[in-house]
Amino acid sequence: MASFQPKKKRVPVHGVLLLDKPVGHSSNDALIAAKRLLNAEKAGHTGTLDPFATGLLPLCFGEATKFAQDLLEADKTYETVVHLGVQTTTGDTEGEVLQTLEVDVTPEQIATVLERFRGPQEQTPPMYSALKRDGKPLYEYARAGITLEREARPVVIHALEMLQYQAPYLHLRVCCSKGTYIRVLGEDIGAALGCGAHLQALRRTGVGVLTLKDGITLEQFAAIPESERATSLMPVDALLTSFPVVELPEVLAQRFLQGQRLSLGKEQISAPEQLGRVRVYRREDQQLLGTGLMQEFTVLAPERLISTVQFQN
Repeated sequence: MASFQPKKKRVPVHGVLLLDKPVGHSSNDALIAAKRLLNAEKAGHTGTLDPFATGLLPLCFGEATKFAQDLLEADKTYETVVHLGVQTTTGDTEGEVLQTLEVDVTPEQIATVLERFRGPQEQTPPMYSALKRDGKPLYEYARAGITLEREARPVVIHALEMLQYQAPYLHLRVCCSKGTYIRVLGEDIGAALGCGAHLQALRRTGVGVLTLKDGITLEQFAAIPESERATSLMPVDALLTSFPVVELPEVLAQRFLQGQRLSLGKEQISAPEQLGRVRVYRREDQQLLGTGLMQEFTVLAPERLISTVQFQN
């Protein structure tokens, strides 16, 4: 008779893992695998990547999950291969071929078309997406052969660069706002060129200030000794580097973590005077306390707070 193996107790882990997601894994599958390797209590990802896509998937653990929303709102950077001349049901390699057309376009024609897609755009979400209608994701309707009306949404293509063109494959780099579907962008470019298109490959290389150069694969992460894996995480405030800094002395730090609004003197503000979101630290040891809102230049209101800060009695 097999002996009973007790379930391993989860432990508190805090920080950010810059995962290089492999092809074929859903974002949630990748999160579960990393969470299991860390034996972490609490974890979340910062926006999904399609299973066929690879690249940067920041995973948040413990206290870092409080700031994951900021990455959901951040700009994203991708490199993609657009297969001109072939349209599929999903706009990528996972769908069935709908139509095949001849590709007879020049790099000059492509450059002219790409210019149309730079800047603010209206983009209609694809049916094969996780957007929900009446509590059910659109891709479930699509798989049942049902097409629903979708409203176009405003997005911004900050940069769109042709890296290489060897017909029928067009390599692009895209920097875009949140909510942009690169599959739809590829299809729209193909339609504008008159030959249709779908995405052959998609790789995310940047999320906000985070880049893939610091990423790690699941295989690399699993190869690290279990006792050392947590050292591969970036600190919680890696998600907040674009925010100005405010440093508080011990007494004010305690009041801040109790949720009190603070009226600060200019000498207590390390960052230049400005309104808006700031990251807040205890001055004595540079311990992150959370984020706050500077109001009227010297009034600091708590926003999201770290719950693991220790104080001396």
